[in-house]
Amino acid sequence: MDRVHRKITRIGNSLGVTFAKDSLRKLNLNLGDDVDIIVNEKAGEIVIRKAISLPQGLDPAFFETLETNANRYRQTIEGLKDR
Repeated sequence: MDRVHRKITRIGNSLGVTFAKDSLRKLNLNLGDDVDIIVNEKAGEIVIRKAISLPQGLDPAFFETLETNANRYRQTIEGLKDR
């Protein structure tokens, strides 16, 4: 995992963070790509990842429910991995 230090900067009337081309290339991200932003207040983290395009007919609510339950039962799931 690479660690890159960046500063929050003004972009128009907003604040933002810029990314080095090398960082974007490693994740196959390009101008105009969609990303998901996850804010974890408890851990003080913001996670940005490339958005996954869903196959036609697949309800996005399924993944929201899956993520909610995975987070809710994370300790139990991690405890099962070594059994």
